[in-house]
Parts: sequence; C-alpha cells; structure tokens
Amino acid sequence: MTMTSSPTILFVPGLRDHVEEHWQTILEKKLSNALSVPPLEHDKLSRDARVEALEHELSKIEGPVILVAHSAGVMITVHWAQKYKRPIHGAVLAAPADLESPMPAGYPTPDAIRENGWLPLPRTPLPFRSIVAASTNDPLGSFERVSQLAADWGSELVNVGAVGHINPAAGFGEWAQAEELIRKLY
Repeated sequence: MTMTSSPTILFVPGLRDHVEEHWQTILEKKLSNALSVPPLEHDKLSRDARVEALEHELSKIEGPVILVAHSAGVMITVHWAQKYKRPIHGAVLAAPADLESPMPAGYPTPDAIRENGWLPLPRTPLPFRSIVAASTNDPLGSFERVSQLAADWGSELVNVGAVGHINPAAGFGEWAQAEELIRKLY
C-alpha cells in the first residue's frame, strides 16, 4: 500500500497484545507511517491502564492519526473516545470483542471483565469516522451484536464474511482487507 505524507497509523492490539503472526503486527512492519501501542507490563486486564497506554502513545504523535484496533483493542478505543477529545482522522475497528457476552474458555471471565472496568460498553456515537469490520462467525462477538455496536457508534459496518475472529487462530496472518479499510479513511 502506498501512502503519501498522511496520517500516522496507530495499531491498538487486543488483550493478547502483540502476536508476531497477527495481521496488525505484519501490517505495522509493512507501513512506514505505522506505530503500535506497546504491551503492558502490569495491569494487563485493566481497562484504565489500557486506555492510558493508548493516550500515552497518541500524546507522542503530531498530526492526524488513524487508529486500527482489533478485538478488545476496539473496546480500548471506544472507552478512550469517551474520556479524551483529541481529533482522530478515523478508525478501523476490526472484530470487536463483545465483552458483555460470555467469552469462550481461555478468555477473561465475566467477573474479571466487570472487575477490571470494561462494562458497560460505550454506546454513544464516536466523534470520528469509523469502520467496523465484522465477521459472521466470530466466537467473540456475534454479527448481530457487533452490528448493533457499529450502529450505536455511528460506524460504517463492513461484513467481512465467515472469517472467525480475524486472528492467527482463524487463519489470519496477513489480512489484505485491512489495508483497503485504512485507505477508505484517507
């Protein structure tokens, strides 16, 4: 993807942070104008710590920013937007994790999600243009629930098909559609 002098792309990973085979990690390495919110050393499940980590990275960037969030990174982004007012050029919100619904085994329990400040999920319109990329068979968020979140946030909804959680476990390393969605926000 060729990008002119334009927005910085800031990747917001989910709770598993950086995974080498993940499309976000691959795309960050590919783009010259890309950065990522670094992994947390402490309070890894804390919503507040995650939101503050995003704000810290944003505070170092001058000029326009496009956020590219995945899974719980989407929830970090929407919680951040409730607290901070920095202008954002746009956001790609891929495979939002529906933290209001029970997660599969191996993910945080409903009690852990509640105790760490993730609920309630923000439902107000985002103050910037956004695209929600939703899978029809995502185990971490049904298409119907994610569609409602997209509507609540005022986001454009893009049905990306039956592609699971758009992560390495679902067969994604590289995800070319992410580049297309970013380009739509320019």
